[in-house]
Amino acid sequence: MRQTQLFANTLRAAPAEAEVMSHRLLLRAGFIRQLAAGIYTYLPLGRRVLHHIERIVREELDGAGAQELLMPALQPAELWRESGRYEAYGPELIRLTDRHQREFALGPTHEEVVTMLVQQEINSYRRLPVTLYQIQTKFRDERRPRSGLLRGREFLMKDAYSFDTSWEGLDRSYRAMYAAYQRIFERCGLATRAVEADAGAVGGQGGTHEFMALADIGEDIIAVCSHCGYAANIEKATSREECNEGMGHHVPAYEKIHTPGVRTIEQLTQHLQLEPSHFMKTLIYMADGNLVAVLVRGDHEANELKVKNALGADTVALADAEAITGVTGAAVGFAGPIGLTIPLLVDDAVARMACGVAGANESEYHVKHVVPGRDFTIERVGDFRNVKEGEACTRCEPGKLRLVRGIEVGHVFKLGTKYSEVLGARYLDANGREQLVMMGCYGIGVSRMLSAIVEQHHDDRGIVWPTSIAPYSVHLIPISMKDETQRNVAMTIYDTLRRRKIDVLLDDRDERAGVKFNDSDLIGLPIRIVVGKDAIHGKVEYVDRYTNDKQLLAIDDALLRVSASN
Repeated sequence: MRQTQLFANTLRAAPAEAEVMSHRLLLRAGFIRQLAAGIYTYLPLGRRVLHHIERIVREELDGAGAQELLMPALQPAELWRESGRYEAYGPELIRLTDRHQREFALGPTHEEVVTMLVQQEINSYRRLPVTLYQIQTKFRDERRPRSGLLRGREFLMKDAYSFDTSWEGLDRSYRAMYAAYQRIFERCGLATRAVEADAGAVGGQGGTHEFMALADIGEDIIAVCSHCGYAANIEKATSREECNEGMGHHVPAYEKIHTPGVRTIEQLTQHLQLEPSHFMKTLIYMADGNLVAVLVRGDHEANELKVKNALGADTVALADAEAITGVTGAAVGFAGPIGLTIPLLVDDAVARMACGVAGANESEYHVKHVVPGRDFTIERVGDFRNVKEGEACTRCEPGKLRLVRGIEVGHVFKLGTKYSEVLGARYLDANGREQLVMMGCYGIGVSRMLSAIVEQHHDDRGIVWPTSIAPYSVHLIPISMKDETQRNVAMTIYDTLRRRKIDVLLDDRDERAGVKFNDSDLIGLPIRIVVGKDAIHGKVEYVDRYTNDKQLLAIDDALLRVSASN
């Protein structure tokens, strides 16, 4: 491709709203352009990278025995109602009505559609197992689209679905997809970590893992053991406390203390000169329209997803001030466990406290010498909090947890019969008996990978694309196209590389050398060949974009190195 014909413009500066590095670089280098919040056009350079990622995805999934199809993005609302997800999915589901007032949704995922397809097409165990996949545009009405391609309302996704006759078969399909994902991310140059995760809105009855691209700007927090292989999303992570204080048998009766204007743990710490771990924090939530209280230690954060799962609720959110006052009789900041008439979930760490300080359910007052089990009833104890840096691993004795950030680029689920049961996907076994199909679900954020890769592969000059997915392998830059020798040498190299089926971008623009080099660094192709004053001697400059190593080579040697690297 000649750069004078390439539909791409580089920008000196990214728009102010581009906060993360991948967003800034993809805009500046001419890979994407924004149409609306969370909605992007992929320019030719960006589309070429996506094509290379898709090619790798297809090769690995086809190699694992999966078959590609393409399902409609427009889905009847009845299907989602039948599965129970039409309301449960929440406002992220984009709903619309056609001219006949029939309700539809733009698919954020395709469990319902593919299950109905298999229900109609497969009726015998002889047709199973089968794994189907597609690469398709998905839609989610994100409340706050941000970070460029990392959190969009329209995005490209690979979603696959496996269908088996047993849990053992599902395990085999799951392992095959898990291994394929590892190969996909490795081939794309993406450093990932598979972590235990929550199934979220997709649901399921088995295990689930997220594949996290490690990056400081990642929205997800991952707990990783320093010793063993344990890793989990913060929503799922557990830890082991190394101390157990036990019940305070000799603690005096609880006593009310005046704490005017003292509402937060930080204020209590300063007011009473105690460490945050000495306090019991009572949080009031609204879960599916019902109030519930969660009790965590003052130095811990409640984990709403763990609370949601413990309650089996569809929605969990902090209650508003009016609801809190209505159930506690006090202003926000003074809630406590003593005398509460709503269900109380007590975190393990609180249940082990000898005593502590809690809200008094009376404005401007707290209570000290509160003993769990003595002063309030402990009925539901569990893990309702986020783990902390340095806590002990639950899987090994010496391990400590460290918290790192990551970008979710893939997710694999064991769905079991969650969808096949409600949508009637059954088959006849060898004895002629009807059985429910066992399902798995496997997603990769293809367009999100574009940003995740840039987050891991850039320097202060621009993007540094891995060879396997770069839009072009070689950036060929003649210093001056007006110089006949340079122009002839550049065209000879260009034609040779094209005959060898090597993707090459020829910068044939009438620009200063500095402009060409800056744009080349920004676009980030793996190899740069500079045709300059040494062209008359049959030599060119060969530049490795990753190492910035520069060598003056004979033209034939430069071409051999290019061929060897592709």
